[in-house]
Amino acid sequence: MATSDLLLLTGGTGFVGFATLKYALQKGYHVRAAVRSQAKADALHKNPVLAPFVDGLTTIVVPDILAINAYDEAAKNVKYIVHVASPIPQGDAMANAAVGGNTTDFEALLVKPAVQGTLNILKSAKEHSSVKRIVITSSMVTVPSFGVLSGSETNDKIYGPDDRADEIPPPYAVEIVAYVQSKIAALNAGDKWVEENRPGFDVITIHPSVVGGRHDNANSVADLLATTNAAFLAVVRGQEAVETSRPRIMAVIDVDDAAKAHIESLREDVKGGQAFLLTNRGGDLAWNDAKAIVDKHFPDAVKDGRLPNNGVSEPN
Repeated sequence: MATSDLLLLTGGTGFVGFATLKYALQKGYHVRAAVRSQAKADALHKNPVLAPFVDGLTTIVVPDILAINAYDEAAKNVKYIVHVASPIPQGDAMANAAVGGNTTDFEALLVKPAVQGTLNILKSAKEHSSVKRIVITSSMVTVPSFGVLSGSETNDKIYGPDDRADEIPPPYAVEIVAYVQSKIAALNAGDKWVEENRPGFDVITIHPSVVGGRHDNANSVADLLATTNAAFLAVVRGQEAVETSRPRIMAVIDVDDAAKAHIESLREDVKGGQAFLLTNRGGDLAWNDAKAIVDKHFPDAVKDGRLPNNGVSEPN
């Protein structure tokens, strides 16, 4: 990678985005991180994890990613774009996806912003001939049908990154269903835009499964639990790990591996126009094993109740 290569990264303050930012800086990329506010920009520059690489980091404030021409300025003179930013459900909603009855307009909160954000980054990139590749974060949920994801449908099909799930029409009584549709709709809209506009750059799509791991940009327990880590931590928080009854949803990937996949996809020896599915090898996840690990390494927190460590995951 030439030192002059500039990478625009969206979503760098989030869970997957921050890990991707860290990995890009470690690999020597000069990164321009698009953030929603100057406060978020300042926080990135002050994060001790990024301190060794601070010379390679600049930030630009894009307050409204849904605005027309939102990323035009941010995309100037960049060679690569990694578009991670997308609205996500709160972590506890992921951990308790079976609970319904919410009347929130999830289409407005999740679906429309995901689609428009993707289209805006593509449109802005087209205005700059310097852009050669865009890597877009999609999701495993765009690949099989929602019936397969939810466990209501079974088949022997082996799914790959080029398979596509059918879109799910509104209304959405449960947040997680709207999230699934947001990823499906954004992927379809982006694919259609590229096909119709034939831009001078190529696109690689990353489909992570459920992401867990260390969150170096979390400043509180609430920050950590606003991610999919809430599902991984359910049993140690004294909750039921409800998703274990649907193992297809809980195919997992470590956040550092997800970050690596995004940045390594920028290499010139990686052919554009591909999609990559990121997941573990499958099989049953032994969620209850977490309790033995916590008992061993955090006995004081278990004893004083900070980590109840008595949740239930069946079957183990």
